[in-house]
Amino acid sequence: MITGETTATAPGTALLLAAAPLGKGRLIDATRVLGTLAACPPSSLLGTAAGTVVELADPTEQQAVLTRIRAAAAAPGPLTLLLAGQLHHDSRQHALHLALARTTPSTLRYTALPWAWLAGELKPRRPGTTTVLADLVAAPDTWQKVCAEGLTLGLGISLYGRVTPPPPRHRAATPAYLQAVASIWRSGLNPPLTELHAKAAAALAGQGEALLLAADPTQAPFPTQAPFPPQAPFPTHAPPGTPPVAPATTEDPLPALLAAARAGQHDQAAALAARWEGWAVQAYGPGSEQAIHWLEVRADLARVAGDAARSCELWMAAVDARLTRHQAPDAPEVEAAVDRAHHQWQAVRDAARARALGPRLVALRRRVPGRRPGATEAVQRRLEFLHTMPQTLSTLR
Repeated sequence: MITGETTATAPGTALLLAAAPLGKGRLIDATRVLGTLAACPPSSLLGTAAGTVVELADPTEQQAVLTRIRAAAAAPGPLTLLLAGQLHHDSRQHALHLALARTTPSTLRYTALPWAWLAGELKPRRPGTTTVLADLVAAPDTWQKVCAEGLTLGLGISLYGRVTPPPPRHRAATPAYLQAVASIWRSGLNPPLTELHAKAAAALAGQGEALLLAADPTQAPFPTQAPFPPQAPFPTHAPPGTPPVAPATTEDPLPALLAAARAGQHDQAAALAARWEGWAVQAYGPGSEQAIHWLEVRADLARVAGDAARSCELWMAAVDARLTRHQAPDAPEVEAAVDRAHHQWQAVRDAARARALGPRLVALRRRVPGRRPGATEAVQRRLEFLHTMPQTLSTLR
């Protein structure tokens, strides 16, 4: 327990988890960064003047790590989770895992930490109170999957960091991103997350291929995963056969979208989001995680613009896309999308539009009932009420 001056904010919690398989399966010297992080000012790690810092160095037991994460997630104050390790893909269950000290390819499901478990433990926390800084290496069979689908912990979680491909054989990577973060903190600086991430990424420029993670939901209600590295400027008229590249930026485009929406420039914001979605479809294919991400951004932009019916349509399209990708009906992203579609449908005041959207929402609610008891029945009751109203009535009052 680290104590400091009195503060109105609940004490913070920092959990430092550094793990990688022992022996030849080790792709990263994860624990190397712990000493550097431990020397950082506690306020940088915690986000508060007082709190608890917990270190897990090469833990071996899956359930023991889960217990530590669960306890940290239950703390009322800000939570900072720093992860250094390696990602593996379970081809049987199509799930990502964070390897622990005893993890081997044949025992992955029993000796590694499923990424979905981590997301599940963090999901109940109040949005904007959880920060994850990750420095990860993807195993050979996992790198392309992560590049294609991105990496997320769900809405409400600020996730920053990088994922790198496996190093050359017989070599272990170093957690250079987290080392750069620690160096910034140790210099006495404690910039906002977006600036901290930019400084750390800049310090690693030219050190090889990497997938940068930058998602800050504390600034907006938008889905904020940005699962792509900086790219070259997007040409207005690309020659036939030119590989797709991202629209012009080296930054997360969501702040610009939010600024346009707040200024009432809804058409401009929607057009920019549609452009990014088009790039994602070209680069990764329709139905990819990147394309779905921008579809969800468009859905929330429609909400901000006051077009509840359009927002509902787009959220339902996102649900369909995620289910088509064989995501489980109880996956956090699927449940969140259905909940938002449901919420927007309830806000539709045009009776004809609401009636038209209702049957599709009922069908989705039956597949994805969500965490709130009676949600499916609530949609059915409202739809029945809408059908009792005169067909000529165009507005609900």
